[in-house]
Amino acid sequence: MKLLVINGPNINFLGIREKSVYGTQDYPYLLDMIRKKAEETGNDITVFQSNHEGAIIDRIQEAYFDGTEGIVINPGAYTHYSYAIRDALASITVPKVEIHISDITRREEFRKVSVTAPVCDRQIYGQGLAGYLQAIDFILETVKN
Repeated sequence: MKLLVINGPNINFLGIREKSVYGTQDYPYLLDMIRKKAEETGNDITVFQSNHEGAIIDRIQEAYFDGTEGIVINPGAYTHYSYAIRDALASITVPKVEIHISDITRREEFRKVSVTAPVCDRQIYGQGLAGYLQAIDFILETVKN
């Protein structure tokens, strides 16, 4: 199975930014964790990260054509206001999971609103980096059934 993990702005700064919120593990640790999951499950999992809204939209649109069968997305701050990313996600009919490392329901008011979650099949938050693995498992189970 071919899966795509998309990380939005500042996710590449894991281990650097707000350690009390996002933890001390860095971005290469997350990439290695996802790589190991791909090996364990025998799936092709590609990770894409950008701090630019248009690049994220371009990658979602590319997924439509490249055989991607499921998308895990952490849109970062774009979660709360990017209707353009929301519309791109809505265009893709594969299973999609929105992931957030922190518990967005216990943070600032603006973080509690997601414009992208309604076009995803599931939203996972507050599980730390393990949320990525939960999202991958959800997609694998969804497609299998």
